[in-house]
Order: sequence, then structure tokens, then C-alpha cells
Amino acid sequence: MPSIQTQIPHLPALKRYRIQIADDHSVVRRGIRAVLELEPNLEITSETGTGTETVEHVRKNRPDLLLLDLTMPEMNGLEIAAAVRKECPETQIIILTMHFSEAVAREALKIGALGYMLKSDADTDLIAAVRHVRHNRTFFTGCLANKMIDSFIEDPRATVATEPKAPADDVPLTEREIEVLRLLATGEGNKKVALAMGVSTRTVESHRNHIMHKMQFTNFSDMVRYAIRHNLITS
Repeated sequence: MPSIQTQIPHLPALKRYRIQIADDHSVVRRGIRAVLELEPNLEITSETGTGTETVEHVRKNRPDLLLLDLTMPEMNGLEIAAAVRKECPETQIIILTMHFSEAVAREALKIGALGYMLKSDADTDLIAAVRHVRHNRTFFTGCLANKMIDSFIEDPRATVATEPKAPADDVPLTEREIEVLRLLATGEGNKKVALAMGVSTRTVESHRNHIMHKMQFTNFSDMVRYAIRHNLITS
């Protein structure tokens, strides 16, 4: 599926666009920097590898854009994004991850990110994404593009994300429940989860209801955030 590509003008020659890169792997940060440095009007303000460090650098440097990994030490990408939007609302955010998840992308958009793209698309689409976001346009690549337009931007039922009730982390989940939670949180429907696990759809629904009750989740967003926080969804 092609990327969302509308006619966006090149960045102004005399005004630099300042970008911070946040990823817990130095080799990934170097790769992203290498792509960005091909564009003469982009400036890298800093590279950060933890959640706390990322928020501190945003607060100090006030970059125009934060390229943010989903899975980070100390804070996950959604928590970092929420903190950045509060501390420095003028800084735009693109989630840059290895993982395709419509559910996670929904949460990122609700928090205030303007982009959600796969790292595998960075070499071809990252500069275009930066140009879109600079002009306050959303950017989603590959298989996410149409789903983002249909499900997130134009969905009148979409609501602003709120802080969920803290789940009972000390309550153990069985291996089967963990697998169900992981598959659901990555955007798979009940039928696909059932097929992947070799069980009936009714069994998946039963597991889901039991997980929601056991972990005191009030909605699906709580489940997604729990999966990210406990590294069930990797970046």
C-alpha cells in the first residue's frame, strides 16, 4: 500500500528544522541521523536513549520535532509523548517503530503525535514524514495509511486519551492469557487470535473478559498500554 503523499513544498532554505531522535538502540539512532543529514535544512539537536533523558532534552532544547521509539527504558513511548505534549506542546511527535499496531497508533494519535511510521520505511519515507509533520499534516506509511484516515482522523467516536486506572500488576496472568493479550494489543481481531492459537472465537472472548476483570482494565486502551509497559509489544 503506498504512503500518504500529498504535494508538500520543500523545507525553506534559510530556516533550519530542529529534530531530536529518541531510541534505546544507538545503531538505530545513527541510521536515522544518517537519513536526516541527507537533507540540508534539518538539524539534529540531540540523541536520547531513555524516557527521562528524552523528556529532559525536549524541555531544555525545545526541538521542532521528536522522532520517538515506542519501547524505551524508564518510560514507554506513549508516556513520553504525553509528557512532551504537556511540557513542550509546540514540539511535534512522530512515533517511529518496528511494530505495526492499529491500536497503538490510535493511542499515539489521541495523545497528540502527528505521525506513526515503521522503521522499515524510514529510508524511503522519513524525509517526507518530516515535511508533512512540519506543516501540521499527519503522516502514516505503508499498511497504516488508509486505516489511519478511516479509523482515527474521521472517526467521530474517537476520544481524547485519559490516564487509565493503574492495573493490578501483581496479579499474575497465565501464559495463555498473556498470549491473548499480546495478540489483541497488536491489533488482531478475535477471529485471527482464535485462528493463531487454535481455539474458538468464544474462547478468545472469554480470555479477554477474564483479563479485563483480573487486571482491572476499564477499556481496551488500558490493555494496550499494559502490553507496551510490559514489553509484550516490541519496537
